[in-house]
Amino acid sequence: MKQLKTDISRINREISSASSRRSKLQSQLKKAETEQASIQKSLDTTRSDIRQQESELATLQQEQKGLRSALSEQQSHIAVELRTAWQMGQQGQIKVLLNQESPDTVARAMGYYRYFFRARNELLEQYRQTLEQLVANEKLIDEAIASLEQQSANLQRQQQRLAAAQETRQQAVAQLNSSIADKGAELKQLEQDQKELQQLIEAIEKAVVNLEVPDNYQAFKEAKGKMPWPVSGRASHRFGNSRNQGKMTWQGVKIPGKAGTEVKAIHHGRVVYADWLRGMGLLLIIDHGDGYMSLYAHNQTLLREVGEWVTAGTTISTLGDSGGLERPALYFEIRQNGKPTNPAKWCRR
Repeated sequence: MKQLKTDISRINREISSASSRRSKLQSQLKKAETEQASIQKSLDTTRSDIRQQESELATLQQEQKGLRSALSEQQSHIAVELRTAWQMGQQGQIKVLLNQESPDTVARAMGYYRYFFRARNELLEQYRQTLEQLVANEKLIDEAIASLEQQSANLQRQQQRLAAAQETRQQAVAQLNSSIADKGAELKQLEQDQKELQQLIEAIEKAVVNLEVPDNYQAFKEAKGKMPWPVSGRASHRFGNSRNQGKMTWQGVKIPGKAGTEVKAIHHGRVVYADWLRGMGLLLIIDHGDGYMSLYAHNQTLLREVGEWVTAGTTISTLGDSGGLERPALYFEIRQNGKPTNPAKWCRR
């Protein structure tokens, strides 16, 4: 895995360096979108922390309610015991001993006195423990509220940073779009993007040629037609459809969706690429062994790192519009020995 990460890092540097030389605007877009993704990831983590803290606070408040109820009930019992003690004080133990009662009667009376005092002491000890629990509970509640306030302030700051990053990203996209004066320039850029992706795939194949898989691993081809789609929804562009006035074809499928929707792995495999690539935005590639790979592009955030093993259904990223898309969508490819193959034949309908 260490060698794999080293190889992928080298590939990333080579492609990023080439992209920067070819297009300053693409470099600006990459910077804007990677920063936006980083902030969005922090934002999601903060929101998750807030939800967890709110749940913990609700539990503590429920415990506080139970402790106060127990305290009130114990106070009532103690009041009864104090009244009884006062009444018994009018006929104290010395008087009982001096009364002309039989030894059995005196023994029973003294036994009752001992039982009463033990019960009263136990009741007072329970009351003391409940008080301590209540004080500790209230301290935890105060700490939870303070933490929530801090996280809420962090959330507000992150939202402001995200808004600024989104504005920077929109400006980069607008500048990039205005730089493409005609369809010829667009075609040239698309062709270059495809070439870069192909180079990346070939470089990764060389890097993972000896990648070992677990003993209980199900071969990718054995799951053909049974695998889940990475996201639900109707594809706006399908494999083999014409692109750019028929001069190119789609090598995968494009599935529009809501930004932030979870993207899931279609099969067991290892993440071999997780970075920004021109034309693909935030791209994640999974190697499934035997020459099969799945590609997930235009993500909002990447949730897995190079070298991680994933299983079918594992959340690997969130759907977005990185790479200069105008609307959020997932671009999804399956490749066999570096060549695109129709995902509809592999994922269940």
